[in-house]
Amino acid sequence: MAGSGFLALCAHGRVTGLAVEAGAAVSHVTPVCGGQTLRKGTHCLRLAGNHLSKHLHRLLLESPREPSVLQALTKKVLTQLKEQCCYVSLDYERDLVEKGCHQPARFQTPDGRWITLGTERFCCPEPLFQPELLQHSCPGLHQLAGHSLQTVPECLRRLVLGNIVLAGGSSLFPGFPERLCLELNILLQGAGIHVEVLANPQRGTAAWAGGSMVASLTSFQSTWMTKGEYQEHGARYVHTKF
Repeated sequence: MAGSGFLALCAHGRVTGLAVEAGAAVSHVTPVCGGQTLRKGTHCLRLAGNHLSKHLHRLLLESPREPSVLQALTKKVLTQLKEQCCYVSLDYERDLVEKGCHQPARFQTPDGRWITLGTERFCCPEPLFQPELLQHSCPGLHQLAGHSLQTVPECLRRLVLGNIVLAGGSSLFPGFPERLCLELNILLQGAGIHVEVLANPQRGTAAWAGGSMVASLTSFQSTWMTKGEYQEHGARYVHTKF
């Protein structure tokens, strides 16, 4: 048994760093030092992909375009629409004001009809950085990452800052790594440290990949609970074994 943040780091070949995970149901920020998760520095943002899909649907319904088409959108189609057309803005306030800063996108529904997206493209994922847009009072992901870094021992902070790893499907928005890096560098201005964010193209399944890598190590085999042990001792044996 292992935390997904640690496994995301393992997928990048690291045991020290900061995992920023944005998934379907929740988002997490997890500092890990030498393979040990710092629990006091782990933060949860109860806002992720499912919330963004609903937010996108509301934004589209508020627009004057194709109301009958928009009302009939299923969760699956909304997810496809979000993944294909949306992106994270590097300057949200400017893009809202300057119409020429963004290009519209067109999406074809399974029944052959077309939907055109304008500002919805970058308004959809913005709550990850500004949760108040969805009436959440908690800090954004970059601010939670800043809080987590404060819990890391000072002697390890520079190492952790050089190993900020993204994971989860909702981190795959174009512009997400650049925006997080930009926000963290603004937060840490004056610290004399430049932040780098590692964004593997396969980061949507980073935790699974990391778990597979760890489980394939020969040293890990001594920590398995075998089928025979389970059959002999029952499910409660997990508490003895681990």
